[in-house]
Amino acid sequence: MDEVETDLRGLTSAEVAERVARGEANVSTDASSRSLWSILRANVFTLFNGIVITGFLLLFALGRWQDALFGLAAISNAIIGVVQEYRAKRALDKLALMYAPKARVVRDGVETEIAVSEVVLDDLLIVRSGDQVVADAQVLEATRLEADESLLTGESDPVDKDPGDRLLSGSLVVGGEGEARVVAVGDEAFAAKLTAEAKRFSLVSSELRSSINRILRWITWAIFPIMLIVINANIQAYGGWRAAIASGEWREAAVSSVAAVIAMIPLGLVLMTSIAFAIGAVKLGAHHVLIQELAAVEGLARVDVICLDKTGTLTTGEIRFDGAHELTDAPPAGVRQALAWYGADPSANATAKCLAEEYPDAAPEPVARIEFSSVRKWSAIAFDGAGGGAGGDGAPVGTWVLGAPEFVLAGRPHLSDDPQQEASEARALARAAELAATGRRTLLLAHSKAVLDAGAADDAVLPADLEPVVLLTFREAVRDDAADTLRYFAHEGVQVRVISGDNPLTVAAVAREVGLDAGEGFDARDLPIDLNELAQVLEEHHVFGRVTPTQKREMVQALKLSGHTVAMTGDGVNDALAIKDADLGIAMESGATATKAVARIVLLDGRFSHLPGVVAEGRRIIANIERVSMLFLSKTSYAISLALLFGVLLWEFPLLPRQLSVTDGLTIGIPAFLLALLPNSRRYVPGFLRRSLSFAIPTGIVVAIALAYVSGHARFLGEQDQAVRTASMVTLGLLGLWILVVLSRPFTWIKAGVVVAMYIGLALSLTIPIVVEFLELAMPGQDTLIDIAIAVVAGCILIEGIGFWHRRRFGSATSLTAAEQRRLEGREQHEVPGHDGRRTRPTS
Repeated sequence: MDEVETDLRGLTSAEVAERVARGEANVSTDASSRSLWSILRANVFTLFNGIVITGFLLLFALGRWQDALFGLAAISNAIIGVVQEYRAKRALDKLALMYAPKARVVRDGVETEIAVSEVVLDDLLIVRSGDQVVADAQVLEATRLEADESLLTGESDPVDKDPGDRLLSGSLVVGGEGEARVVAVGDEAFAAKLTAEAKRFSLVSSELRSSINRILRWITWAIFPIMLIVINANIQAYGGWRAAIASGEWREAAVSSVAAVIAMIPLGLVLMTSIAFAIGAVKLGAHHVLIQELAAVEGLARVDVICLDKTGTLTTGEIRFDGAHELTDAPPAGVRQALAWYGADPSANATAKCLAEEYPDAAPEPVARIEFSSVRKWSAIAFDGAGGGAGGDGAPVGTWVLGAPEFVLAGRPHLSDDPQQEASEARALARAAELAATGRRTLLLAHSKAVLDAGAADDAVLPADLEPVVLLTFREAVRDDAADTLRYFAHEGVQVRVISGDNPLTVAAVAREVGLDAGEGFDARDLPIDLNELAQVLEEHHVFGRVTPTQKREMVQALKLSGHTVAMTGDGVNDALAIKDADLGIAMESGATATKAVARIVLLDGRFSHLPGVVAEGRRIIANIERVSMLFLSKTSYAISLALLFGVLLWEFPLLPRQLSVTDGLTIGIPAFLLALLPNSRRYVPGFLRRSLSFAIPTGIVVAIALAYVSGHARFLGEQDQAVRTASMVTLGLLGLWILVVLSRPFTWIKAGVVVAMYIGLALSLTIPIVVEFLELAMPGQDTLIDIAIAVVAGCILIEGIGFWHRRRFGSATSLTAAEQRRLEGREQHEVPGHDGRRTRPTS
């Protein structure tokens, strides 16, 4: 007794200080494993940035700042990468399970509110209905205390908490009040352990990003030996190392070498991919979809299985009254008033409160009651008729019991000598089973003529002559946009798995309501442990109930093991680890903080109907980036081919860096930016890198051979260096623009306008005096002009043939027909987002 009294007085200030000094305060390790320094190191201190910056500084040191324009692309890449990953770090660092900013404790015998981080081991917590438990604690005293642990375990039913029971951090107090002693804080608490793994940094799976990284790795292996070959060739073109150093011509050789090396790095492709992701994220943000990592926009376009948590995703989480099913032809008087009292009871749970709207009748106060318990699964009230309150069907005299049918009928002494009561009970249970099989939550109202007295209420013993009166059914409110969204996924070939911690029958009923073929639902308690066997079950069944948080994660892993790209949606902390392991995690704004922090996409208004828009945006980005990647990789291909060809021939590289910057901008940079923003709804098809390289490599070789022919023959004809470079720039510009023509098909007015504008831009750069002077251009001779014409015509014919072959081989995955393109562009222009997130056509 003395120990309990000591506990109930709480800690003293001195005891709190001792625990803080020992590190026993409720402070968890919130930072992610990704430090700001590691982000900077990954995005700034890279091999390619080192090469680019070295070339940039070398040109400045040589006084050739005009040739250093390529440095701007490298700086832009680094800034975008750092900002993107720092945003992800901040989201992870803010990961916190606790919603409550304050905790209620007893210190020095006085109840006070403190910050959650100030709670220490052995603190006396005061918890009341509506509170979130901020640290693991052991209950000392409880008055009808119930905790909702669904965010942690997935089980939606409240759990009774009696003295000696454990309160888990992160659970919600949904009824009663109590006092509890803190037994675990910080990283040792249940919630912290559950989410610790979710806080680790990781990037969403992205084929675009991984393919580009693979290309960069290949170039990394090739660039140094090619760099040596190029430098040697340029030096030899000026008479060899000794002569070039003595004459100072090594400066020109260095500039040419920088041009050759920088041309091999597809800096613009990385930048364009980041920009396309960022623009997609901004567009989706306008429709209340928060993209926490830019590559997630691509991710959902690749998903072929989406796992949905029932509560908060398919349903709103609200309970709605469904109907009353009478079990007797002559119900006792006062049924409506008894139900009205249950609905109006201030301590009623969410299910009972649904009765208030359906039964608004007035009712007298009961003379005795037995509180609802999640263990008993029923509550009882008694009226003696003396309080008046007669209504349309009379006063509610006697004892009225409301609860789960099988528990209500098992909660009183069985009358084995009353066959009529046994038959009535059997009929009630059979009818309840029928209703439960439809997935509806079912409660039974039973009546006894005997009036429950206070003593019986204390002992929680029901009268023996209970008569089943009416079955009440309830449904979870299904989101009005869920069915349409699931139909969209079915049409697009995306499979759906519904996994929930609730009863399989309930989950199956909700799934059927939104149009899924659910059967009876699979009880997750029967799931195999082996992931391969689990994957087989997941192929055969689509709806699962009684799924634990660990099983949700294993189901995601099993689907990935069988080759699926998996998206996982949810709102509870119990979903966090599964969302973390999925290829793409999606959370609702109403969900737990932990879940939102590890998700890649958050639906800010909780509308499931936004997901088709995310899929469409992802498809647009993938299809368009694949198109523009062929432009960038063609450049890398001809840059490497030129470097090797001219290196072997010991020729000087035929272009200055500034000339390359202009041709790159006109043939690749500007059109790529515009093409990346066009509508495109092609379904995702694996093999992005193979398709891109199958066009870029042969095209690059054609361009390199054409440039070698023009440059080599011009030097043979005795053209000056400026004229040779001008001829090379014209040849490269015209062939690069023809690559743009091939990749822009089928033409629309927008794409045709872009191509024409680039041709005009090339013509202006060759004729405007100030530009000609800046680019150091000079008109070649007539024979060289003829060579340019021959090389361009032959090159265009070969590029056209490569394009024709590529469309025949891969066309279904990379292009739209002209009619489809025009129809899609028209829909983008004329459709507007509806208020509910759907797209609607404005009336004329």
